[in-house]
Amino acid sequence: MTLLRLIETTPGQYSLLLDAGTTPVDDLVEDLGHEPNGYFWEGVAQVLVSTEAQTLEGRFAYDPEGGMFCAHGTDRSALEELGARMHVVATDGERMRRLITEAEASGFEFDD
Repeated sequence: MTLLRLIETTPGQYSLLLDAGTTPVDDLVEDLGHEPNGYFWEGVAQVLVSTEAQTLEGRFAYDPEGGMFCAHGTDRSALEELGARMHVVATDGERMRRLITEAEASGFEFDD
């Protein structure tokens, strides 16, 4: 199963989706004091954009729920890049640990 799905909701409108609670790093996220819900994953996306992919800033919007992360917009390539970056974090425990630790050290607060 693919963790992140990019779908075309209407012609020219795309959504990047992640079902919360389905990633290999969920237990680690909980061990680090967070709930791996849609709002937490929005925080992950925000950290990735602000620290690694500033060119993605403003090219899509977030609309998470407790059970699902969602980013959406008309820029398919921006959502594809975000999805690729999030997939790495969602499947690599050390990468997730580093992201959370560095984000919290810089004052970022995850809204989970």
